Amino acid sequence: MSVVLVPNAANAAKALAESTAKLRFIDIAVNLTDPVFRGIHRGHRKHDDDMPEVMKRSKAAGVKSMIITGGSLHESREGLRLAKQLGLYATVGCHPTRSSEFEKFPAGPDAYLAALDELISNNLKGDGRVVAVGECGLDYDRTHFATPDTQKKFFRLQLALAKKYHLPLFLHSRAAHADFVNILREEGFGEDGGRKLGANGGVVHSFTGAKSEVEELMDMGFHISVNGCSLKTQDNLDAAKAIRPERIMLETDAPWCTLTSTHASKAHLMSLPSSLNALYFPQAKRPEQFVLGQGVKGRNEPCAIGAVAWVMHKLHDVPFEKVVEKTWKNTVSLFGLEELNDQVDAPNVV
Repeated sequence: MSVVLVPNAANAAKALAESTAKLRFIDIAVNLTDPVFRGIHRGHRKHDDDMPEVMKRSKAAGVKSMIITGGSLHESREGLRLAKQLGLYATVGCHPTRSSEFEKFPAGPDAYLAALDELISNNLKGDGRVVAVGECGLDYDRTHFATPDTQKKFFRLQLALAKKYHLPLFLHSRAAHADFVNILREEGFGEDGGRKLGANGGVVHSFTGAKSEVEELMDMGFHISVNGCSLKTQDNLDAAKAIRPERIMLETDAPWCTLTSTHASKAHLMSLPSSLNALYFPQAKRPEQFVLGQGVKGRNEPCAIGAVAWVMHKLHDVPFEKVVEKTWKNTVSLFGLEELNDQVDAPNVV
């Protein structure tokens, strides 16, 4: 027996298909230097390099560009190499859990900072360029990697690079909000993202803090970016709901921060249309059962960014297309990616 759509339902389905075909995303946090995208899991090769397939799936899901995260000097160099190869963008900096690398660097901490400085200076223009300083900040959940004092010391040093090169900050804060905002304020980032001192704002990525922290950071002039880890609990959802539209950004933090069925976000994903679900959550196999053209279970991919956007659409009770387009504009503006507007037709969103 055939199923016939009534006119209103048919029109609604057609409108959804037309509008979603024009959706455009910029994933502001992808860890494409991670070996899992080359088939290596925990030091062991489990399957073939499938980076090209990952990029194909992201394109099908509407991802027009990405920013590759630099978590150390080595990763920043590799990230820039990949950004130039793939036509993407990158950040340069040192993650708080790796801030002891400054002290362990053979030529000393000043030379490590100088190497980051040179990497930025040499890659400010053209394809594959540096668009932010970071990932930097504080992480008190993992002080076994670097003590709080070490983290604070080298966080401050990296803030100087943002002022020197007028770049946004790509920030990380875990269980350290008080020290995090105090350092930002002391270094001149307490108002309008430090723009009076030559800085250019920034974004606190992979945000998992409280609603009150969201409000303070926005009042200081910073954007807030969310991913699957930002949407695990009801408290997380309450904080995400508090992000003002002009401050929202989206990311996957792939291969980490997958949206899972155990998260509070699951209730909002139940209404995700099947056509979008297939794009954002493509079929996946365990690494040992790898099939070329399918995803890998446990490995997040940039194609999932639309699902993050869907949860934000449900939380804010704003049309999906409007959430997606607003985050696009926020991202282009902060990171100076205006050339992407010339490459992609903007959807007709009122």
